Order: sequence, then structure tokens, then C-alpha cells
Amino acid sequence: MLRIKGSALQKIIAQAERDYPYETCGLLLGKAEGEIRTVFGAFETPNANAERKNDRYEIHPKDYLKAEEKAKNFGLEIVGVYHSHPDHPDRPSQFDEERAFEGWSYIILSVSKGKVVSYRSWELIGGKFKEEQILVFG
Repeated sequence: MLRIKGSALQKIIAQAERDYPYETCGLLLGKAEGEIRTVFGAFETPNANAERKNDRYEIHPKDYLKAEEKAKNFGLEIVGVYHSHPDHPDRPSQFDEERAFEGWSYIILSVSKGKVVSYRSWELIGGKFKEEQILVFG
């Protein structure tokens, strides 16, 4: 299950709408306790995939390090990734699945004509994505 603070989710939605028609991305900062990941903040990163920004995202290793440092300063850790799918459903692509880590949450937002129309969270279990419940709090 993914628990996410409402203000973090609103930041992610605003970023996805702003960056349309390109994929946007970032990291989820929070705490992992057993099967539950709680997100307190979203760390925006630029999409480092210059050639295919409309249908691929990439987070530069330096941005992972920056996010880890910020999380550490607040007693948190990276617990997942978020990205948008412009004019496509909020389900993982094969590309997404091949690049994912087990133990993290992956929020995917479907953006149509510049507006987020839906979002879902996924976790990688045994090499396959399974949808996980999202609970918005605060």
C-alpha cells in the first residue's frame, strides 16, 4: 500500500500538467515500513531523456543523489518514483517494468490534453508490476 500526503500528490499533479506533452518525473520521499510506503514529499527531477521526452523518462544519477541527500536531511528515504504518460493510460509500459526496482512504489499519471485524468500506483513483485492501493492523507 502507498500512503501519500495530499500536498505531495498535488505537487506531482501540477508538475505533470505543466510538463505536458512530455513525460515528467521525480522521486517519492518517505518511509517504508513493511508493506506500507508513506510519502511525505515529492522531489522533482528533470527528464534526462532528451531524445524521447514524449514517451520515455530518465532520472540522472546526480538527481538520485540529490534526492537521497534531501531525504536524509529530513530522516526519510527514497521510496519510489513518479512519472506521467502523456495521452496514454496510467499503467506501466514494458520499458517501465524493465527499469523498476522491487520494494519501491511507482506512481503513473495519465495526462490528456494537459490535464491529469487519472493516476495509479504500482509495485514490482517477482519481476511484474502489481497495482497497489493509494491512500491520500493530510
